Amino acid sequence: MAGNVEVLPKEYGYIVFTIIAYGFVNLYMQIQVGKARKKYKVWFPTLYATEADTKDYKIFNCIQRGHQNSLESVPIFFVFMVLGGIQHPLICSALGLVYSVSRFFYFTGYSSGNPKRRMPIGKYNSVALVGLLLANISFGVNLIRA
Repeated sequence: MAGNVEVLPKEYGYIVFTIIAYGFVNLYMQIQVGKARKKYKVWFPTLYATEADTKDYKIFNCIQRGHQNSLESVPIFFVFMVLGGIQHPLICSALGLVYSVSRFFYFTGYSSGNPKRRMPIGKYNSVALVGLLLANISFGVNLIRA
């Protein structure tokens, strides 16, 4: 194990802590969906509610969709963080924090019941992903050139 740690830049620890921070954002979203399931009485295995399930099906679906949308993009976020962070740990960590904060606001805006509220700050998660993509392209090019 010590040999592997010696290969990574010491700043790679920021990558680890940034991914942990996103884990807390995801945990918050999970808790909110669980609370909404109880409040609106939408039980498993129902993923999205209909008017037959609850009169508040639209608000429940906004909460559920906000979390689901975040789950759809988290695999690429994690891969970009882990790989790009090998060469660009500080840049990727900063972009990861932008991603995590914007995802929090994306979710809270969506959970308001008005999906348009997800975008004012939430849109920056896409900017962060593009930045992470560029860091990964740089890493790949540098590996080929080495």
